[in-house]
Amino acid sequence: MPKTKKSLTSREIFARNLRRARRLKDLTQEALALDAGVPRAYLSRVERGTINISIDSADALSQALGVPLRDLVDPAMFAGFDEP
Repeated sequence: MPKTKKSLTSREIFARNLRRARRLKDLTQEALALDAGVPRAYLSRVERGTINISIDSADALSQALGVPLRDLVDPAMFAGFDEP
């Protein structure tokens, strides 16, 4: 029986894309958190997808990265960047 890929939730897509975009910009979590005005521990939880994020925080992170917010919720935007 072939494996079917589980579709990701919006939170998981955002988390994955945020982490990938941060790594592409060669930023640490600490640097991004500081630029966005959020605690580093909060950013870590967002990147792991263990916490819901407000639209205001999502916008602050996207602005700090210089990436449009819509790109962070696009499932195909950063596909393949750090996948095995």
